[in-house]
Amino acid sequence: MVRQRTLGGLRVSAIGLGCMGMSGTYGRVEEAEAIATIHRALELGVTLFDTSDMYGAGHNEELLGRALRGRREQAVVATKFGQVTGPDGRPAGVDGSPAYVRQACERSLRRLGTDHIDLYFQHRVDPQVPIEETVGAMARLVEEGKVRELGLCEASPSTLRRAHAVHPIAALQTEYSLWWREPEVELIPTCRELGIGYVAYSPLGRGLLTGRIRSRGDLADDDRRRQHPRFAEEALPVNLALVDRVTAVAAAKGCTPAQLAIAWVLAQGEHLVPIPGAGRRPHLEENVAALEVELSPEDLRRIEEAAPPGAGAGARYDERALRHLQPATEGRWS
Repeated sequence: MVRQRTLGGLRVSAIGLGCMGMSGTYGRVEEAEAIATIHRALELGVTLFDTSDMYGAGHNEELLGRALRGRREQAVVATKFGQVTGPDGRPAGVDGSPAYVRQACERSLRRLGTDHIDLYFQHRVDPQVPIEETVGAMARLVEEGKVRELGLCEASPSTLRRAHAVHPIAALQTEYSLWWREPEVELIPTCRELGIGYVAYSPLGRGLLTGRIRSRGDLADDDRRRQHPRFAEEALPVNLALVDRVTAVAAAKGCTPAQLAIAWVLAQGEHLVPIPGAGRRPHLEENVAALEVELSPEDLRRIEEAAPPGAGAGARYDERALRHLQPATEGRWS
């Protein structure tokens, strides 16, 4: 049985499945293979499935809903609201108004084909709406039985504290990996202090840490990572050098670099749950096998030398998307 961890009142597998890439973000994925991957995850004991109403303009929620038909009780479904997209499908703003919270929840429930959402995240904090109002509206959904637990994404430590004072926050979701370690300074300690789980997305650095991407030519023409700063021509050599160092440590350990990267996140605390994405079964199986990788103090020392904080090059997002992220450390923007 897959190891489990706790997010609020939820018991989930120690590794979840990020479903975003199944809806075209990183190039085309056959829907039949995506559904087979979700089914395989259930067979392997993975219970946490992460989606959002903005992934594929709702397609991702519908896909997950179809895949879980008849198996809903086996899964912990996490979805998100609040990130408004433009005509190109990219982030164009946020809406945390109480009216929008309810509207978004009702739409997600229909797309997912379920009567409740296990973990409901605000995808991005709305600077125009006090977090107390947004979380208050989310709390009413809990009272009505439409949502079990609440979460925030990309929220600063101070916002997290304010939200938690209104209603218990089960989990914070932000990026965290050997490529981007800034949450270690304040955000992860804040979660630990408040008893809030930490869901780490992109634990593989958007695929960089798998070692399978060696040039921009390895990305499909419709892969959005082509526009991502960490895959820019000037950043890629620095990032590939980091990957090479991690790969060397993994080889000595007898595992893949992806497995080492996931095992490292797991080793940072029992309240952390990484959700690597996978749209195909072989990648899923490789990721789940990271649970078998035990890191000794010496392994962790070697990883620290290979990928110290700040070793990655390039911003986390482009300038437009960065405007919607709160700081991982107070007074310092991501």
